[in-house]
Amino acid sequence: MEVDGCWKVDLLEPLVEEFVRKRTPKEPLEACLVWGATEKDEDEEVAEYALHLNSQPMKKFRERRRYEELGEGKPRLPPSIEKPPKLELKQLPVHLRYAFLGESLSLPVIISASLSKVEEEKLLRVLRSHKKAIGWSISDIKGLSPSICMHKILMEEEVKPTVEHQRRLNPNMQEVVRAEVLKLLDAGIIYPISDSPWVSPVQVVPKKGGITVVPNEHNELIPTRTVTGWRVCIDYRKLNTATRKDHFPLPFIDQMLERLAGHEYYCFLDGYSGYNQIPIIPEDQEKTTFTCPYGTFAYRRMPFGLCNAPATFQRCMMAIFSDMVERYIEIFMDDFSVFGSSFDGCLENLGKVLERCEETNLILNWEKCHFMVREGIVLGHRISSEGIEVDKAKIEVIEKLPPPTSVKGIRSFLGHAGFYRRFIKDFSKIAKPLCSLLMKDVSFVFDEACLEAFELLKKELVSAPIMRAPEWDLPFELMCDASDYAVGAVLGQRNDKRQHVIYYASHTLNEAQVNYATTEKELLAIVFAFDKFRSYLVGSKVVVYTDHAAIKYLLAKKDAKPRLIRWVLLLQEFDLEIRDKKGPRTWLRTTFRGLRGKIVERMMSLLKKSSPMSNFLSCKAY
Repeated sequence: MEVDGCWKVDLLEPLVEEFVRKRTPKEPLEACLVWGATEKDEDEEVAEYALHLNSQPMKKFRERRRYEELGEGKPRLPPSIEKPPKLELKQLPVHLRYAFLGESLSLPVIISASLSKVEEEKLLRVLRSHKKAIGWSISDIKGLSPSICMHKILMEEEVKPTVEHQRRLNPNMQEVVRAEVLKLLDAGIIYPISDSPWVSPVQVVPKKGGITVVPNEHNELIPTRTVTGWRVCIDYRKLNTATRKDHFPLPFIDQMLERLAGHEYYCFLDGYSGYNQIPIIPEDQEKTTFTCPYGTFAYRRMPFGLCNAPATFQRCMMAIFSDMVERYIEIFMDDFSVFGSSFDGCLENLGKVLERCEETNLILNWEKCHFMVREGIVLGHRISSEGIEVDKAKIEVIEKLPPPTSVKGIRSFLGHAGFYRRFIKDFSKIAKPLCSLLMKDVSFVFDEACLEAFELLKKELVSAPIMRAPEWDLPFELMCDASDYAVGAVLGQRNDKRQHVIYYASHTLNEAQVNYATTEKELLAIVFAFDKFRSYLVGSKVVVYTDHAAIKYLLAKKDAKPRLIRWVLLLQEFDLEIRDKKGPRTWLRTTFRGLRGKIVERMMSLLKKSSPMSNFLSCKAY
């Protein structure tokens, strides 16, 4: 009971008791006769009780104010096709430009700047015929059909729901949350909910851009991320802990990049708030409830932050495009890459993908879609008809990094550089001094060896070569080598008498492997290479170049050490040929390092005229 007021429910029981007491005769026999003779319908009796309650004067009870006033949002926007929104057009790189699907420069899209007039007209004709697949505002999101895919939140056994309280937000952060809640309510993505066994709090975090290098107060260059705005997140950690995990596989990034590379035209597409397009199964929607200063709300469609959301999204996309994947589209989460070997071929593939998007109500983000370009960035790599390259923008940032001053800085640098380790020959060997600083109980001393390794890794990243995608009808070539504390391998192929690098790999030896004999280390390098590149080499002809001539003898020996015999047995499933890389070929590799194209071919032709052909058949141009 409140001091300055009371709740209606507190008056209910006394009033009913008083009414019943007045109606009940005092004599027991009379009471039995009266109540027994009355055959009044139960509904009429309840109605009489309700009428009596409503006629009683009641004190005005005090309303408890738990939430802030949300206010009214903007009027619900119609679809962009009916009423095009006003959009801010940002400056584009030189190889891209804007085109418009609507009248009066409305409904913009981003296309290649190198298209001819005829090609541009063909592209815009296809885009206009499928413009329902493109979204210019969140009001264009309709949500996928539940028959295609729905997100389920399956719980572990014997889990108790948890209700967390809202977190304090300052007025600026409250305004960010208010705008986000109104936007999601207007789009029908969330709805108010009064009671839920699961409640998670809202958190506002900085929306960060790419890494850049800025000077600090001591004029020292330090890496940092630029803050471009604020992002509203839901802290679903307790819900995720209680959720049974979904292990649907994601594609291997390197294999996907290799399938993409080597084509002439690309269309890079992106879903518009992709997660928010997948519906949640109705009985699980209350588990997504979040609390904020404006109330509690639950999601109708899948939010960010749920542990199984990536698996659900990938499964959904594979269900939609299952007959197109690897033929003319690659999908990694909400990044779709359509490709073709010619303009007309790629345009035809694009039309099929957009038609499928319209059929399933999958909406693409106009601002993140680039149509009919010759190259683009996919998962941190530049893809083009020439092959796979590092993203120069990321490398420029790494190049400006100052030497690290802590173990955390070492780990951060090796993480960024290691992302591109397939482009760096002998990465493990170069990074050995830096990796030694990460060992347990080792004092941090950034000496000359560490500085040299740091600068060399940056130099190798800046001059990283272009990797070619494998051609599966050609044999593979492996260059294997071993040093005192690392083994390395280069996977490549020879095409038009030129060798093209596909992959660099290296591995640091452990304490036991460091003590191996030279021959054992060379064989270990071969075993490491075949294990690393197994997906490439199984079922293909493989030519292995190694420094040690005894390897050929070991492969045929029957009474070697058990360890060597085990390694030899591992290699028996491959169709391999061992060749020695010593002699004139080693000199040629050193001489030709850094040379390309016609210069190498000219020198090769001159040398072949003056030397036996067999000495140069396996010469490699680096």
